[in-house]
Amino acid sequence: MDERARFAAMMRRSAELKLRIAQDLAEPLVRAVDLCEASLRAGGKLMLCGNGGSAADAQHLAAELVVRLRPKVNRDAWPALSLALDTSALTAGGNDYGFESVFERPLRGLGRKGDVLIGITTSGRSPNVVRALAAARELGIGTIGLLGSSGEPALAQCDVALLVPSAETARIQESHIALGHALMELLEDRLLAPGAAPA
Repeated sequence: MDERARFAAMMRRSAELKLRIAQDLAEPLVRAVDLCEASLRAGGKLMLCGNGGSAADAQHLAAELVVRLRPKVNRDAWPALSLALDTSALTAGGNDYGFESVFERPLRGLGRKGDVLIGITTSGRSPNVVRALAAARELGIGTIGLLGSSGEPALAQCDVALLVPSAETARIQESHIALGHALMELLEDRLLAPGAAPA
């Protein structure tokens, strides 16, 4: 297969996957919006974590709330943060407690009951994301998973799971950012709806 055909096949797989999750994940996506909205309205915050490209997605999605998602929608900043932002904490935690603890440790210091943690793992197996999700549940923090493959063992730690049915990392990541944008856009619309109480 030449490169043009390979490229077309990649785009088809990506498009077909998004059409499938548009049908299959609508209900859990709305439940994820419910969870995030309830947290922000009660004075909570959203925290996100992931490794590699998923760490970049965590930072990207947190920025959509802290800054803004859409250029024509001006609003106050809303509380969200990526647990991968502080390189001193990441490297100290990895050195002193092991890489598996690098998200759990800041979560335990910064998280409060009623907050929400969004854990992103394309395999569902990232030990540091799984441990952070488990710690969040222990602390009364809501858990949302952006997952891929079988989703396990992270799936078992999620109040709401957005599981992309693929084993192809690039296609999962493309779907994760699409799901994340949809979540943030619906959340923003709810919080800014006429007559809605301020977040």
